Amino acid sequence: MEKRVCIGKIVGAHGIKGEVKVRSVNQNPLDLDKYGAVENADASKKFSIKVVGLVSTNARAKIEGVTTRNDAEALIGTELYVPRSVLPELEEEEFYLSDLIGLDVCLKTPDKKIGKVAAFQDFGAGDIIEIKLDGQRETEMLPFTKAYVPTINVEEGYVIVSSATMVFAADDEDKNDAES
Repeated sequence: MEKRVCIGKIVGAHGIKGEVKVRSVNQNPLDLDKYGAVENADASKKFSIKVVGLVSTNARAKIEGVTTRNDAEALIGTELYVPRSVLPELEEEEFYLSDLIGLDVCLKTPDKKIGKVAAFQDFGAGDIIEIKLDGQRETEMLPFTKAYVPTINVEEGYVIVSSATMVFAADDEDKNDAES
């Protein structure tokens, strides 16, 4: 199966005629329909989508065959994927977030691995990188900004973060145990 990239997620219904609100990962949410048909996560359904406007920062879209609010509400939570091949070529130092998932996460230097990139979240205030820390069940979340993630090296398979509070908390606990 060709590699696919998530370009958005249906986050709500709009009106009574089956329109949906889509949180787009594109720089311009209005470009959501520029790549042809989209699929759900397991590729079991294809959707023909047409962007008809904006609602706040979300695209407002019409999906072929979705004609009522109930139909639209049934799709809430559906992630929308397209084949990687239909996306534009990237410039130098550009990447798709999906390319970073699974990369090693290193603290300050490439030789201090602390975990792996688990996911990216966006709760409305910008992207957040979610890190699965080695040897821990919890994940760490940091703003996905140059200040917190100063280095991304897709070719060598790692990102460098400038801080990780759970790692520091564990270091502090170790220090306290040693002092006792």
